[in-house]
Amino acid sequence: MRAIVQRVTQAQVSVGGAVIGEVGPGLMILVCAMQGDTEAESEKLAAKIAKLRIFADEAGKMNRSVLDVHGAALVVSQFTLSADTRSGNRPGFSSAAAPDMGRRLYEHFAAQLQAQGVPVATGRFAAEMQVSLINDGPVTIPLDTDTWAKG
Repeated sequence: MRAIVQRVTQAQVSVGGAVIGEVGPGLMILVCAMQGDTEAESEKLAAKIAKLRIFADEAGKMNRSVLDVHGAALVVSQFTLSADTRSGNRPGFSSAAAPDMGRRLYEHFAAQLQAQGVPVATGRFAAEMQVSLINDGPVTIPLDTDTWAKG
């Protein structure tokens, strides 16, 4: 699975002009299930993100997790994280998981993050969404469970 994790002071997602999910201080997480991913990858990703130390401690060092600061997470499905831009100018998305599997893993990821103790708000899978956020820092971290197996 792939994710983009952003430290935020606030974030929200809307569908058709109506806000369907929002958080205050915490994380904005864009997530994409890739072909071959399973629940195991979504569980590893959720555990990693819950413990990712990207919030400042008293000394100003990134030494606290979203759990430590009692933050929340807005989780939005983002199949375009699977973009293959190696040839041409039009990205390909064929490495993304099929929609039914993508939905299952997205929902499983959000549930696993919540089970880690992080309050979670979500977008709507496969919907046209508008996302707004205030990136704090800015801090933006890309994660890919595929690279963990190789590294």
